[in-house]
Formats: sequence, structure tokens, C-alpha cells
Amino acid sequence: MKKHLRVGLSAMALAALLSGCAGTGGTTAYSTTAAPTSAAASPPTSAPGSAPAAATADLKVAESSAGQIVVDGKGMSVYYYTKDVKDSGTSACTGGCLDAWPPVLAAADTPTVDGVTGTVGTIATPDGKKQLTINGMPVYYYAKDLAAGDITGQGVGGVWYLVAPSGEMITAAG
Repeated sequence: MKKHLRVGLSAMALAALLSGCAGTGGTTAYSTTAAPTSAAASPPTSAPGSAPAAATADLKVAESSAGQIVVDGKGMSVYYYTKDVKDSGTSACTGGCLDAWPPVLAAADTPTVDGVTGTVGTIATPDGKKQLTINGMPVYYYAKDLAAGDITGQGVGGVWYLVAPSGEMITAAG
């Protein structure tokens, strides 16, 4: 069953990549309808001769004082920047902005999610890496969030907000 799911997901990812080659410069989206991974619940294992299981999802859901939010595989909160334009394929956070708000990067060509129901994709960063997007909006870390579960970036400057599992922006204070 797992092998069939991987083959199906690989085919879907390939189709998404090929359709993204039309030169739109936008976001490459990936399906998030697969069953959630349970990497956090049990250590990764692999059968002899098979590829090792992913250690963790690129994006997953966690509880916070602001409710359920999207975090990376290590539990670090991710944020939207309201100056970004949905589906533009670019980030409005450049230069010094990136020091305080580094991009959340994909660990592999096809991002993995656990519990995130928004559409997850990637855009190219200026240095050629893959920044994760949710519902067409790039996501970022906040440099002052030092530990998993920190949400100190919520509402900063009235332009930085946490991301709900559905991909909606959480504008209420945490």
C-alpha cells in the first residue's frame, strides 16, 4: 500500500513540476491529500534495500496559545508577510528583512506535510533554493523565535502573522 501511495505521489509531483514549466514563474504546488505521516510518533525505519524514511515532515501542525498553527519539522513557527503577493512566485522580504525573517526552505523537491490542509508548494529564492509556500504565499521563520513553540513574531510591525493549518493567516494575538 505504501509503495502504491509513493508511486502515485511521485506521479502527481512530476505532473505538477511539468505543468509548472510553462514559464509562469509562479508557485509550484504539491498535493496535500495524502495520509499524514507519523514520523514524530515513531522513529524512521527502512527495509533492507529501500530508501530511508523521511525523518520528519517539512511542515506540520502544532498547538500554540494562538490555536493550531503551522510549524516546521522541528516545531519552529512559520509566518506570512502581508507585503507578499499571493501566487506572484516571489518574496517581498529581501536584503536586511531576510536577517530577521529567513525563508522556510524545502528539505526535498517535493515538500512533505503532516496535518497541513492548505496547498503547499515552493518558489525559487534568489540563490536557487526552494522556499515553501502555503496557498501561494511564501513562509518565513522569525529569528527571535529561539525554541519550538515560540510565537514571538506574531503581529510584528502589523505585517507578520502565524499560519493556520488551512493556510489562513492568523491575525488574532496569541
